[in-house]
Amino acid sequence: MSKANILVVEDESIVSKDIQLSLKKLGYNVVGSSNNGEKAIEMALALEPDLILMDIMLKGDVNGVRASKRIQTKLNIPIVYLTAYADENTLERAKVTQPYGYIIKPFKEIDLQTSIEMALYKHKKEMEILDDRDRLYSIVNNESVDFIFVKSNTQLVKLNTKDIYYIEALKDYVNIVTLEKKYMIHSTMKAINEKMPSRDYVRIHRSFIIRIDKIKKIDHTDLYMEEVNRAFPIGGSYRNDLLRKINLI
Repeated sequence: MSKANILVVEDESIVSKDIQLSLKKLGYNVVGSSNNGEKAIEMALALEPDLILMDIMLKGDVNGVRASKRIQTKLNIPIVYLTAYADENTLERAKVTQPYGYIIKPFKEIDLQTSIEMALYKHKKEMEILDDRDRLYSIVNNESVDFIFVKSNTQLVKLNTKDIYYIEALKDYVNIVTLEKKYMIHSTMKAINEKMPSRDYVRIHRSFIIRIDKIKKIDHTDLYMEEVNRAFPIGGSYRNDLLRKINLI
């Protein structure tokens, strides 16, 4: 089993270092740390960790709860709160973000490991349920999309979905890429993902959707495709879905 990538968000330097040391001793991979909410949001979007340990009472305008809310609008990542404050008001504010657990400071390594493993397991099962739901929805709606139309200049061009290698997000636009040409259209990845046949395509990152049967190899953080000379990053929140769809044995 690969190490879980964890982002640590804690504004007390000594506490943060202790947590990171404990995580490494327990076998986790610490992908980064932040001491404020704004930076935590930026790092979460850039790194897409498997789990975030988030201090509730961060100093500054963006506390842990606000940071979690903003991260959750973009990514499906389990968040476990760290707090030295277990009063009712604090917990009520935090519950709105539906965290995957709370760790009361100070804590033991076994408490840290237990909370992380439970959160990762719960998130994995939730993703499996969502995937089963989407697969059932596709069957019920007879999802057999063999082509789509894209706007190219003033024309609508018919593309066979089997010719599309990957789709890349570019701010308010997306690139639909075949071996011969790129088509830039004004859309969102969510809208495009809903139109592509899920049996043939998988979203591996907030910025990439790729064709499953063109995957050449996968390492821990990147994916490589046949006939495409580049590496594609694998986002932590998309990894489980990718592994389910590639017939891993």
